[in-house]
Amino acid sequence: MRDNKPPKMTAEHVDVFYGDHQAIRDVSIHIPQEEVTAFIGPSGCGKSTFLRTLNRMNDTVTSARVTGDIRLDGENIYAREMDVVQLRARVGMVFQKPNPFPKSIYENVAYGPRIHGLARGRADLDRIVEESLVRAGLWSEVKDRLADSGTALSGGQQQRLCIARAIAVDPEVILMDEPCSALDPVATARIEELIHELRGRYAIVIVTHNMQQAARVSQRTAFFHLGQLVEYGDTSDIFTNPREERTRDYITGRYG
Repeated sequence: MRDNKPPKMTAEHVDVFYGDHQAIRDVSIHIPQEEVTAFIGPSGCGKSTFLRTLNRMNDTVTSARVTGDIRLDGENIYAREMDVVQLRARVGMVFQKPNPFPKSIYENVAYGPRIHGLARGRADLDRIVEESLVRAGLWSEVKDRLADSGTALSGGQQQRLCIARAIAVDPEVILMDEPCSALDPVATARIEELIHELRGRYAIVIVTHNMQQAARVSQRTAFFHLGQLVEYGDTSDIFTNPREERTRDYITGRYG
């Protein structure tokens, strides 16, 4: 059974506060290796806020406070000695709106490996850029225009460029915060295919409003409501046989 594998990330009794407002309440979850975990729930339910605790992106919000225990391979990511830059290389993030750097396609992908010292020279960097673009399903479309600006690409291509940028630093986990919400159906289908292809190499967590998407791409699904984790389990069970009435109501469209 796949549950016998040690989880890649664990969160135990996590609370998130913005000032006096509590956005996440006592969330515990295990994120498995080499699987896609989907976070679903209505707008404002806390799924993106919780996602951001997994690579300390909430650190950038001055009023944010996170309590509880979050570990990557058993290592406490909120420990004082944790290098946050290194953590964000290990736990990459792809945002809702494609956000390529205002640099060339090549430099978008090369930037991370260069600052993290992952390349021993230009040939090494060239190889990492090509491999990352191949893995992100973009190489054949851009290989003859690597010097062009990343911002000149279409929305779907920009999002795949951002995925290439995330995987260029050889992460262990990829967090995706509604990566298809700004894309058309064709680009969305391409990103979903890509998620399938990447699954064997990384633990992937995707926040999505689209329940059909969650059902298509994930092996496990977590349903959030009002800052709480209501239910978490195999995607097939969550969608066909949920244990909780609130989950059933959301899946069948009674609210959200």
